[in-house]
Amino acid sequence: MKTENKNALLIVVSAPSGAGKSTLCNWVMECDPNITYSVSCTTRAPRGEEKNGAAYHFLSEAEFAQCLANNEFLEHAQVHGYQYGTLKQTVYDALAEGRDIIMDIDVQGAAQIRAACAALPDEDPIKKGFVDIFIAPPSMEELRRRLCGRSTDAEDVIEQRLRNAAEEMKQQSCYQHTVINDELEKAGSELIAIVLREHKNRA
Repeated sequence: MKTENKNALLIVVSAPSGAGKSTLCNWVMECDPNITYSVSCTTRAPRGEEKNGAAYHFLSEAEFAQCLANNEFLEHAQVHGYQYGTLKQTVYDALAEGRDIIMDIDVQGAAQIRAACAALPDEDPIKKGFVDIFIAPPSMEELRRRLCGRSTDAEDVIEQRLRNAAEEMKQQSCYQHTVINDELEKAGSELIAIVLREHKNRA
């Protein structure tokens, strides 16, 4: 399927680590080719087969600091000891092409974008297209099971991620929409329905 896209959306999606937001975003993009992925910058090392420029733009601490000094980020945050940020130009380019852009970021980044939107003029493409969605796990027990099942983190790292998740869940009410990611296709369909409604509201 393909959404009607008279006004392109900036779709900000956040979730606790392990809630499945990346898998969900990928599923949605496969269903709707008009939605493009916002590739963020990070100072963490690639995991597994991650390629530079695909999953992330992998930057050194110095490179990240230079972008920050040049005010090139729409949002930036430190998460689990690493820097993450979204380049403004990435978002503006997609919106100018009439394409929805989906941004997979943490609650800190989403809060920064909300604050940035509040300061923008009403006709700015980012302010006009902004919509945020929180992806929640069915339960903390299920979140623990998923984190353990990834087999990529040590036990102490998993415990830290669960503590962070409990704090992030408190921010759920700040989002315009919430989707419970219990079953991928059901959650994906709910997310696509939100996108369709947001387009209709802006038509």
